Amino acid sequence: SISIFFFFFLVVASKLGKLCMIYLLCRRKSLSDFFKWMIARCAFAHILICVSREEEERLRNKIRADHEKALEEAKEKLKKSRDEIQAEIQTEKNKVVQELKKKDSKPLPPVPLPNLIGINSGEPADPDIREKRNKIKEMMKHAWDNYRQYGWGHNELKPIARKGHSTNIFGNSQMGATIVDALDTLYIMGLHDEFREGQEWIDKNLDFSVNSEVSVFEVNIRFIGGLLAAYYLSGQEVFKIKAVQLAGKLLPAFNTPTGIPWAMVNLKSGVGRNWGWASAGSSILAEFGTLHMEFVHLSYLTGDPVYYNKVMHIRKLLQKMDRPNGLYPNYLNPRTGRWGQHHTSVGGLGDSFYEYLLKAWLMSDKMDTEARKMYDDAIEAIEKHLVRKSNGGLTFIGEWKNGHLERKMGHLTCFAGGMFALGADGSRDDKAGHYLQLGAEIAHTCHESYDRTTLKLGPEAFKFDGGVEAVAVRQNEKYYILRPEVIETYWYMWRFTHDPKYRQWGWEATQAIDKYCRVSGGFSGVKDVYSSSPTYDDVQQSFFLAETLKYLYLLFSNDDLLPLDNWVFNTEAHPLPHIDKLKVQFYT
Repeated sequence: SISIFFFFFLVVASKLGKLCMIYLLCRRKSLSDFFKWMIARCAFAHILICVSREEEERLRNKIRADHEKALEEAKEKLKKSRDEIQAEIQTEKNKVVQELKKKDSKPLPPVPLPNLIGINSGEPADPDIREKRNKIKEMMKHAWDNYRQYGWGHNELKPIARKGHSTNIFGNSQMGATIVDALDTLYIMGLHDEFREGQEWIDKNLDFSVNSEVSVFEVNIRFIGGLLAAYYLSGQEVFKIKAVQLAGKLLPAFNTPTGIPWAMVNLKSGVGRNWGWASAGSSILAEFGTLHMEFVHLSYLTGDPVYYNKVMHIRKLLQKMDRPNGLYPNYLNPRTGRWGQHHTSVGGLGDSFYEYLLKAWLMSDKMDTEARKMYDDAIEAIEKHLVRKSNGGLTFIGEWKNGHLERKMGHLTCFAGGMFALGADGSRDDKAGHYLQLGAEIAHTCHESYDRTTLKLGPEAFKFDGGVEAVAVRQNEKYYILRPEVIETYWYMWRFTHDPKYRQWGWEATQAIDKYCRVSGGFSGVKDVYSSSPTYDDVQQSFFLAETLKYLYLLFSNDDLLPLDNWVFNTEAHPLPHIDKLKVQFYT
């Protein structure tokens, strides 16, 4: 009995004893059973140790073999020429791109196309008008052919240096902005071979899986707008697929505390930010307010309300905010939801926000009455606080800055003449005649800004101070970069009035552009419209093909080409068809 007690003392005093006691108590077995169990456990542990050693050795051998294989491959690579290595790298890149294309090319639901009217017509009967229209078509051909030869695949063209060009709005990638922007112009002009060239490039080369930070606004109006218009005009599915792929890359820009999107987003990482110069990190009214048309069409074509919901959230937020004097400031902080600097403009930073309120109403077959009310409220405040007459009788739209009116008007603001005319029908208090007249007065003022220059081309901005009227004062405001806004207003005024002076003014601009901006390698902006021997800026802007030449061509076409009862033009002049509430179930 003493020996048994001593045994139990030793056992309990050790870790083995603890294990033994647990075993005996839980299983109610004899001591001999315990030792048998322990022997089995030890044998199993030994096997595990042996296996782990074998596995470790196997892994070591595999790593050694992989390392030796990599060294052999590196030696083989070094034996090849640089061209052979680059070719192999490109092949691997192409494989990755094709895999990404397969991944992104999800089938979209079949959607009935809206009633598309007037995409292959417009031939004028008058031989003089037809000759002028053909001249504009020739200018388009000159711009496209030189881009095709010297800048193909680049975003824009340097027509004098004869090479590609890009700006920070497109990031550091070559996305063929001119190709996408020009497609619908090529189509309506009947330049179908050129259109097919662009389509082929887009199908094979337009890739959005790039590490590039782009402007959400510019990519939306130029790329998504251009691709959607090309799809509606041609029916080619590739354009719709690409538009939806790109839209998905823009959605992370809306991941802000307020849902007001960042100005820029990285297409690969989805990281967004705002321009450093924009009023303490604010988003810009004309940028986050110029998404509605394209995003409604995206929801229509995909059946996914996410795009529609994003832009409607912006609208709802703006409706809740106080507006100084009824005016929308140009800056809004996406973190706090508060206005930035109190600067209001119908030109740069503000312009297309007002345009898209009106066009949201038109695009919905006039069923989006909420948008129409916001537009009417806005232009009443604009007319009260910003629209003035100069001493010489010229109507202009100034800018509100920190509580006072700056008597300066930008070239960009000249689009408003066309906007007032377009919105005249359906205006409050039966003021259609009033707004059509206001549009005509703005068109006249903007024509004067052209006519008072040496080149008969308008400056970037012009003053109405003292004896100076419709003339640029600062040297850095005397340039013309092939902008379309004045010609855009001429076209709208022609459509609504058929006053021949608008075609006359449009032809004056056409001749001036052809005389002073045409170079052997395309078309270039000029740095001083008041100089008889101007220097070039050496940039053929993509919007010159998308907007300026398109509006000129439409100005000298019959009204049955893209009739305004059926089409609405986005702010980059890309035509999108009307879609009413019956076709878009998420309209509210």
